[in-house]
Amino acid sequence: MTENRQIAATVSRRFLWLAMGLLAAPTMAFAQVAQAPASSSMPPMNATSHVESSMGGMQMDSMQDGSAAPDGNGSMAGMKMGSMQGGSAPPDARRADYSEGVSPSSEPGMDMDDAAPVGMLQFDQLEAFHNRDSNGLAWEMHGWYGNDSNKLWVRSEGERSGGHFGESDVEALWSHAVAAYWDTELGIRQDFGDGPPRHWAAFGVQGIVPYNFDLEATGYVDPSGRTAARVRAEYNMRFTQRLILQPDLEINAYGRSDPARRLGSGISDAQLGLRLRYEISRRVAPYIGAEWKRRFGGTANFARDDHQAVFDQQWVAGIRIWY
Repeated sequence: MTENRQIAATVSRRFLWLAMGLLAAPTMAFAQVAQAPASSSMPPMNATSHVESSMGGMQMDSMQDGSAAPDGNGSMAGMKMGSMQGGSAPPDARRADYSEGVSPSSEPGMDMDDAAPVGMLQFDQLEAFHNRDSNGLAWEMHGWYGNDSNKLWVRSEGERSGGHFGESDVEALWSHAVAAYWDTELGIRQDFGDGPPRHWAAFGVQGIVPYNFDLEATGYVDPSGRTAARVRAEYNMRFTQRLILQPDLEINAYGRSDPARRLGSGISDAQLGLRLRYEISRRVAPYIGAEWKRRFGGTANFARDDHQAVFDQQWVAGIRIWY
């Protein structure tokens, strides 16, 4: 017990001597400066020179104007601390845009130029179908070329079965953007297939409604005064990033009966499709599905007279591609 107390007392005395030495050192330095004769060759000692002496000649640039302090004679002579404001960046500094010298991408359509023309051709449906009466091929496609404000659109849909075309048409439209996600359309439509060909002037709108439904609504007038209308809507339900279920609905209507093409007045038919596709890539996606078609009014009567089904269901398998 006595030895422990002696050790503690010794340690305490040493810490006390160290503290007194640290406190006395600045006082002795200033006392020496005050007692130095005026004719002495030693330069006056101020706070800056004292720091320079004790730091061995370290130079500190001004934090305001970048001017350097005079050199000292210590072992650390020549060390400089740069200005914290202003001045030029070192030659190996990172670029302000973080590009590191890499040029912008040259991929078409990615230059953010609203006036740059771009185009696309897409077959939403290119398929084989089987129904109660026949087998055949069907298509639905669209393509466009232009800029964000104005485009030339081409649309077509139809089917071929038994060596001849069924109800088919092709449209050429000028599309003009009028609001976010909405375009107006003006152009022409040509019907071919069953019955004599028909020519129509076309006008309408297309865009995206809330919840991301794609909608097209188009009206038609032919030179003889016939009128028609078509509404299409579709939606993409994503189960995964590649597996997508696409329901679509189309309704056609005519202002008056057209017996030569077996069409009645009013709503002539409605088609509901359901297709499940797998996107091997964004551009290539095989699919399978089903489609239901219901004829109404005079069109249904023409179908009965021709021994065709008023309500028809068909199975489809095809591919969705775009360029």
